[in-house]
Amino acid sequence: MIRTALFNWAYARHVGGKMVFRIEDTDAERDSEESYQQIIEALTWLGVDWDEGINVGGPHGPYRQSQRADIYQGVIKQLVDGGYVYESFSTPEEIEARNVAAGRPKAMGYDGYDRTLTDEQKAAFRAEGREPVLRMRMPDEDVSFFDLVRGEDVTFKVGTVPDYVVVRANGQPLYTLVNPVDDALMEITHVLRGEDLLSSTPRQVVLYRALLELGIAKVMPAFGHLPYVMGEGNKKLSKRDPESNLFHHRDRGFIPEGLMNYLALLGWSIAPDNDIFSMEEMVAAFDVKDVLSNPARFDLKKAESINATHMRMLEIDDFKGRMVPYLNEAGLVSAAFYEELTEREQEILTAAAPLVQERMTLLGEAKGMVGFLFTADEDLAYDEESLAQVAKIEQRAEIVNRSIELIEGLESLSDPHEIQQALRAVLVDEMGVKPRLAFTPLRVAITGRRVSPPLFESMEILGKESSLKRLRAFSEHLGANA
Repeated sequence: MIRTALFNWAYARHVGGKMVFRIEDTDAERDSEESYQQIIEALTWLGVDWDEGINVGGPHGPYRQSQRADIYQGVIKQLVDGGYVYESFSTPEEIEARNVAAGRPKAMGYDGYDRTLTDEQKAAFRAEGREPVLRMRMPDEDVSFFDLVRGEDVTFKVGTVPDYVVVRANGQPLYTLVNPVDDALMEITHVLRGEDLLSSTPRQVVLYRALLELGIAKVMPAFGHLPYVMGEGNKKLSKRDPESNLFHHRDRGFIPEGLMNYLALLGWSIAPDNDIFSMEEMVAAFDVKDVLSNPARFDLKKAESINATHMRMLEIDDFKGRMVPYLNEAGLVSAAFYEELTEREQEILTAAAPLVQERMTLLGEAKGMVGFLFTADEDLAYDEESLAQVAKIEQRAEIVNRSIELIEGLESLSDPHEIQQALRAVLVDEMGVKPRLAFTPLRVAITGRRVSPPLFESMEILGKESSLKRLRAFSEHLGANA
């Protein structure tokens, strides 16, 4: 849904048109207020705005189908009076039985039986207590339309699309009716939608023709059907797949710029050698005729890579501000907004952000990358995998103890380069520890992890007293587990 909204938005902006956003909530059992609010939240977070519709207004409201019942009933009456729709009393069982009797597949669908019912037959059905549905009368000819994505006409042969229900027996209109009616009344000129809706398009085309003849519609919209997005195992991405859940990606730490950039690549590209672009650049370049008709594949690793690139492009103050909600969610800082943090929290984050911006792929990694800076010395936990790596270093205890002695003699830890050179002289030159191993025990002692921001800059942020506490605590840990 989001990829479809993005392509509609980009095309509307590219051609100088208007993006119209309405809520199609005619199915009371399936459509909830919660799902409505989630759609609004998702589009707002991504930055997909609209010119007319929900929360914006415009000349064609209301913009929730559940509030347009009177409008639909007026159109239904005109369709009935014009002979475009007719009453159908056949039950599913009767339709199936007639198909079997005629030698057709029993699941073939409606056979047009009720098209020519007399008034007497209709009265007899009503006397049985039956209430009819209303069906659209499909033409006795092929139905064709031009597909903007395919760049060619798509034709459905006569007889392949049966007369379809547009109004339930209780008088409630179905999506098959209200969607084209709303498009017509809202003067929609272009409709980009999923490939899965292609089979319903001939039905809509026929209904549009009726609406044009009745003077309800002014124009037949142009249609473009966007390719499927595939997940693992060459299967269409479904709502149950986490990759299809925008909030799952947001919770993991995708930023809107990165996720939108990747979604745009699912069926379209700005240039053969350029996968990184802003939404402004997309709008300038986007043309629906350039959308590929072949299925796109959701590649999580590529999505994360693109997100990482966009995070590196953020101004540092913007980047550190975006980390705060994730640190707050993890219980590491006192507030969800940078301006509301304590002075010391702001000081730590300001110093740490430049150290990790190039190293992070998702904002959700903030906890692991800088959480140790916001953790009390006595509460620092050691990653088990990192401890296992330290255990392989024969001189681990001596490395930590000699480092403690050296740091105790320093006036401060304000010069990371000086700390590194001094420790290297002792650990590498004097003790003979390999450079790639010399600082691993110190890194785990200070950060709790083998992979972390630069060690000596981290010690500078923590300060001498805190760094020594952590080194001494780790020395005791090593001694206790020798």
